[in-house]
Amino acid sequence: MGEETIDLAADNAVEAIVRDELARETRALKAVVPVLRHLLASDAHALVSDAILARVRGMITDLAGQLLAAEAGYDPAIRSGAVNPAAVDQLAQTLMAQEALLRFCHALAAEYLIAERLQQRHAIDPVLSPLLQELIASDDPGIAGLAMSTLAAQSRFIQSQRRMELALGELPAELFHGLAARVDNSAGLARLQADYDEARGRLGLLARLVASMRRGMVAALGLDHAGLALFASALDASTRCGRDDAVLACHEGQSMRLALLLRVSGLSDPAIGRQLVLVDPAGQLPLAHGQLAADRAAALLASHDSLQ
Repeated sequence: MGEETIDLAADNAVEAIVRDELARETRALKAVVPVLRHLLASDAHALVSDAILARVRGMITDLAGQLLAAEAGYDPAIRSGAVNPAAVDQLAQTLMAQEALLRFCHALAAEYLIAERLQQRHAIDPVLSPLLQELIASDDPGIAGLAMSTLAAQSRFIQSQRRMELALGELPAELFHGLAARVDNSAGLARLQADYDEARGRLGLLARLVASMRRGMVAALGLDHAGLALFASALDASTRCGRDDAVLACHEGQSMRLALLLRVSGLSDPAIGRQLVLVDPAGQLPLAHGQLAADRAAALLASHDSLQ
C-alpha cells in the first residue's frame, strides 16, 4: 500500500510539472492571433517578427486580390493588375479580422520559417527530403505519382512563401468557400468553385501521401528523414491534433507540446528526444517524462487545447 501511494505521488508530481509547462506554452499560442490582428491593423508591427507579419499580410492581401480579380471576370491565378489596389487593401483589412484565416496564414508562415531554420541548422531540405525521395522511387506507381505531385506542390509552397503569396486553391475547404462567397459575380464564383479541389492542394496531397504509407507512417515521424511538411502531416494523422497545431509544436519554446504529441503518436523516449533537439536545442523535459503513458499525454493536451 505504501509503495502504491509513493508511485501515485510521483505520477502526480510529473503531471504537475508537465501541466505547468504546457499551460505556459498554451498561453503563448493563444496570444498569437489577437496580437497579429492588432499589429496588422497598426504601425506597431516592428515590435514582433517582421518575417511572420510580412508573410501573413502578404498572403491575405494576395487572397483579396484574387477574389476581386474573380469578381471582375479575370483569372484569379494571374493576379490581374487591372484590380484597383485601394479596393484590394480595403478587402484585405476586412479579411484580417477573420481569426480562422489569420490562424491558418500564421501557421503557413511559421512552417516556412521553421523549415528555413531547419535547413540552416541541420541541412534538412524544405522541398525534397530523403523520405520523399524514397516514396518517389516506390514500386507502387500510385504512391510514386502522388509523391511527385507532392514534391511539385511543396516546391510551389516555398516559392509562394518567398513571394508572400497564397493561392485560393491552397485554402482548406471551409476557408475557401467562406471567401469565395464574397465574390459578387455568378460566373466568377462558378469558375472559382470549378477550379477548386481540396485533395489536389498541397495539404491534401501531403495527407493522402501520409495515409498511403499505412504502417510505414512512423518513418514520417522522423523530422530529419521526412522533412517538416511530411512530419507535420504525419503528426496530425497519428494524433488528430490538427496540422496547424502540429506545425506550431515545432516552434522554439513549444517542446513540451511536441513531446506530448510524439508520445501520443507512439514514439519512444530516445526518438522523441531526437526530434526535440532538432526543433529546439534549448528545450528541457522533466526527467520522468517517460513515465507518462500515451493516454495521459493525450488527456493533458486535450485539457490545454490551445487553438480551438
